[in-house]
Amino acid sequence: MSNHSVVVHHDAEVLAEAAAARLITRLADAQAARGQASVVLTGGRIGTAMLASVRRSPAHSAVDWSTVDIWWGDERFLGRGDAERNETQAREALLDHIPVDESRVHPMPADDGEFAGDPEGAAEWYAAELAAATAANADAEVPEFDVLMLGVGPDGHVASLFPEFPSLDDERPAVAVHGAPKPPPTRLTLTLPAIRSAAEVWLVVSGEDKAPAVQMAMSGADPTQIPAAGAQGRHATRWLLDEAAASKLPPGLNRRTTP
Repeated sequence: MSNHSVVVHHDAEVLAEAAAARLITRLADAQAARGQASVVLTGGRIGTAMLASVRRSPAHSAVDWSTVDIWWGDERFLGRGDAERNETQAREALLDHIPVDESRVHPMPADDGEFAGDPEGAAEWYAAELAAATAANADAEVPEFDVLMLGVGPDGHVASLFPEFPSLDDERPAVAVHGAPKPPPTRLTLTLPAIRSAAEVWLVVSGEDKAPAVQMAMSGADPTQIPAAGAQGRHATRWLLDEAAASKLPPGLNRRTTP
């Protein structure tokens, strides 16, 4: 059963720095145990700020980045290098500044080249990439990621899984999304079964506008209405919040507040 915890930080800046430190430690521990590690990145302001905090941290050298597999939870289906792509932002914030092995960096396909105008084909290709990296004896179609990070939208969406969308019931690991309520309308995303394959799921959330969704997700809401409620790790689910995002939570909830 997944262990749920809530850690509340003073503000978004402290949250980004604390999540970065936590990620460095988690990846270093995984490498100490197995010689390698894996992480699924998220986009958005706080996700990108966290990656920039990893880059600035002197401790980031504790991780052997050449043995880290890097995946994405979702992507805007735009041309390669587009400033709005999560991959582009992650590279600018962190990946271009650390010694990654590009063969272990797995961006979701862009809307050009082989997959121009074909988000369904792009999603199928990403699902195949995930399957190829999955151990033969695994009970899932994707690897057991050490950490899978997610933001949460004001509507409770995670990755590009939006309330009431048919992708919430899809059993495939990765799918195309059409008509997203925030631009751009066409996206690629991991599905809930893929998210739940991760050893640890971290929901990193800042801002008062997210507080109602956080409260509903942690109060047992139906994932069809609040997709964040369905995002859980196999071994741990960690809500990493700033005070504004946590403002509607009741006391308790295995909650810890930091300065």
